Amino acid sequence: MNLFQDKIALVTGSGRGIGRAIALHLAKNGADVVVNFFRNRAPAEETAREIEALGRRALVVKADVGEIEGITKLFDEVEKNFGSLDILVHNAASGYNRPALEQKPKGWDWTMNINARALLFAAQRAVPLMEKRGGGSIVSITSAGSVRVLPDYVVVGASKAALESLTRYLAVELAPKNIRVNAVSPGLVETDALKHFDSMNREAGLIEKAIVNTPAGRLVTPGDVAEVVAFLCSPPAEMIRGQVLVVDGGYLLSGKQ
Repeated sequence: MNLFQDKIALVTGSGRGIGRAIALHLAKNGADVVVNFFRNRAPAEETAREIEALGRRALVVKADVGEIEGITKLFDEVEKNFGSLDILVHNAASGYNRPALEQKPKGWDWTMNINARALLFAAQRAVPLMEKRGGGSIVSITSAGSVRVLPDYVVVGASKAALESLTRYLAVELAPKNIRVNAVSPGLVETDALKHFDSMNREAGLIEKAIVNTPAGRLVTPGDVAEVVAFLCSPPAEMIRGQVLVVDGGYLLSGKQ
């Protein structure tokens, strides 16, 4: 029997990259999946087709989780089509990368709303749907910039720090409802977006340098992240609560960043 047989999962920002890998991994293990996107429908539709090819149900919902109205629309669709929920993966993220002294209020609000505020208000909607199933799991995707100073990352880093704090508060408050809350912090992940950034970066060779400085000898893949997210949603992770699991192949331990 599949690990998540007949479970219902919602993965925000799941048309591409890490979100797509998580959605497909959960489907391969038996879950029906709600695929969320905001701007690019085609990749989300392709993810849904792959989920359906695995014999699972897929629902595609366009919604901006940075807006309360978007969260309302998303969960209204989940409730209408599935009636309940077992897994929420808060993967959608955005941000303005620039120095602290060049940040603007609009960029701050945009980044904080999508990366951090969305978790709180998505959780509020997810909880009653999970209670119908006797509990559930919430996992967010964060980053090392929450605790380390990365170039031009101030607003994203602050939003991820807030996300991790919310993870701890929600983990304690939702534990009596049998809802687990955790986060996963990937290192540099081998995605098309990273490859594009590397090609446009004034300091070329970012990927090669990262591989050399990673004790595991390679970059993290979206599949690596998906495996850890799935573990946190599985019965063996029952007693892991409010934690941030780092998945970076030892990169931060090497001291060579």
